[in-house]
Amino acid sequence: MSVKLLKDMLNQVNNIIDIECGIMDENGLILACSNEERLGRIDDNIAKVMEIDEQVQIINGISYQRVNANNRYEYVVFLHSHNEESLKYLSLIALNVKNISLYYDDKFDRSNFIKNIMLNNILPGDITIRAKELHVANNINRVALLIRTEGVKDAHPYEVILSLFPNRSKDYIVVLDEESIVLVKELKSEQANKEIERIAKTIIGTLNTELMVKAMVGIGTVVKNIRDIGRSYKEAQTALLVGGIFENEKSIVYYNNLGIGRLIYQLPTTLCKLFLNEVFRDNSLELLDTETIHTIQKFFENNLNVSETSRQLYVHRNTLVYRLDKIQKMTGLDLRMFDDALIFKFSMMVKRYLDKVEKGT
Repeated sequence: MSVKLLKDMLNQVNNIIDIECGIMDENGLILACSNEERLGRIDDNIAKVMEIDEQVQIINGISYQRVNANNRYEYVVFLHSHNEESLKYLSLIALNVKNISLYYDDKFDRSNFIKNIMLNNILPGDITIRAKELHVANNINRVALLIRTEGVKDAHPYEVILSLFPNRSKDYIVVLDEESIVLVKELKSEQANKEIERIAKTIIGTLNTELMVKAMVGIGTVVKNIRDIGRSYKEAQTALLVGGIFENEKSIVYYNNLGIGRLIYQLPTTLCKLFLNEVFRDNSLELLDTETIHTIQKFFENNLNVSETSRQLYVHRNTLVYRLDKIQKMTGLDLRMFDDALIFKFSMMVKRYLDKVEKGT
């Protein structure tokens, strides 16, 4: 919490009641006091105050009240008086400390700070200042993982992810909505692909085991500066969007591995339709049956190798050649030629993208 806010509040209180009062942490360190000479000292009575499970105590004529601020901080307010009226003042000071803590958590909490960076709700020039105030390291390798869940209902994915990454000073968990959570993970090194993949698999496996929910993880690129966390988050968003179209069988999608799909996703649908009409006249792409499409996919998976593809399809080599000849007659593209195969591959991806758009997904 900001000590300045505590000091300002205490000065205003002291102008009204004119009794020495102050605020200390759970270790007895005096953070704010109307008697400035006591700032930074340790209160001798702190051990007695903390060992007795009473909220208000009077020790040597001084009134003490413990303040639990949002279950995160423990503060103690004190007043050099113990009459009935003074105890009322003490309660009012304690209430103000709690309210300031709640306000401060809302405005300056680390996770909220990271969320504001992600959503561009903070000016770039303020990021370094806020990071220093919150003791958030500036130049450290981090990556954003966007976790999207399905079939949540009464489950609480946030609690599961929080249990996996309890270090709140290094890893930040931001809840966007019921189905979307962002993990901003600190990494040991920039080249940490194995570490990132292990983290993503752990998240998916734990959510599935403990909550029985399906999850997908989109992964942005590793960034070195805290100001670039927003970019990594947007890349993770794009990874899930594009991956949902072209790699929907995968539960972990890397932004860096989207390839041509990322390019197609940015093209206008009118341009995509024009491209398909020019490549496949007479709507020849729609005439290809399921068996033919499966043959083409296997052919691409085996790098246009006829022998290996026929072996995996359990057909004679001549049968595969016949099918490829048939495709060439229907579409005008010979998939054994690299350029034609590239055009066909690109066209299938464009078609898949348009189908998704038309379905509103």
